[in-house]
Amino acid sequence: MSYQIIDGKTISKEIKEECRMKAEAYKEKGIEITLAVVQVGSDPASGVYVRNKKRACEECGIRSLSYELPEETSEEDLLALVEKLNADDTVNGILVQLPLPEQINENKVIQAIEAKKDVDGFHPMSAGALFTGQKGFVSCTPAGIIQLLKRSGIEIAGKECVVVGRSNIVGKPVALLLLAENGTVTVCHSKTADLREVTKRADILVVAIGKPKFITADYVKEGAVIIDVGIHRNENGKLCGDVDFDSVAPKCSAITPVPGGVGPMTIAMLMSNCIASVDL
Repeated sequence: MSYQIIDGKTISKEIKEECRMKAEAYKEKGIEITLAVVQVGSDPASGVYVRNKKRACEECGIRSLSYELPEETSEEDLLALVEKLNADDTVNGILVQLPLPEQINENKVIQAIEAKKDVDGFHPMSAGALFTGQKGFVSCTPAGIIQLLKRSGIEIAGKECVVVGRSNIVGKPVALLLLAENGTVTVCHSKTADLREVTKRADILVVAIGKPKFITADYVKEGAVIIDVGIHRNENGKLCGDVDFDSVAPKCSAITPVPGGVGPMTIAMLMSNCIASVDL
């Protein structure tokens, strides 16, 4: 069967353009939206993400402040910086790039960020707002997945949705968002009995398991929609996802590629959260 490629690059550009127009409208009212990005240490992957976030801010007309702290920074010093940024009325969003060095407790830092500046959507108050259907920030990758589906014309209501993975950053929030869109949701994990039988029921299958090419054609129902959140390098150094694209694609109706699917959406939704922070 012929399948639709769900193009995250194009959809993320649309969202960033919408953000740019909103940021301009705020500037005309004298409001300059500002994101503070804090990186501790020089993890290469984190460095790439931080550069991409700064570039996206430029594209969207959002001012970015950058704090690059040494690897040996103490938890106390990082928390003091977060407090300073919480108190700064010119800062709309605070993003502390994870992972942090081992001397710093990530949960403590996430909880120290004021909920109304938590543009990553990781604060317990943001998670609670999502759980109870209140207004608040949604973590960027799950929010991006919903936008990919909606903007690709894929109906969620009434569909059997299966999420493979139960992390706080992707699995749990995306399950809640699918539920909010009236999908019927099953969450699978490492202890799920007969995973293959469960995933084969899915009209929409979201895979965030962290294992390269784990989901093959025999896990997938004919005509399903596949969202692949994973990103890995294979033995030849090429990027691949949690889904074995070559075997799965011919069986499904729509699928996200890796790269160019979910990845670009994460930063686009971060920009969207920065814009939304003005009204929170």
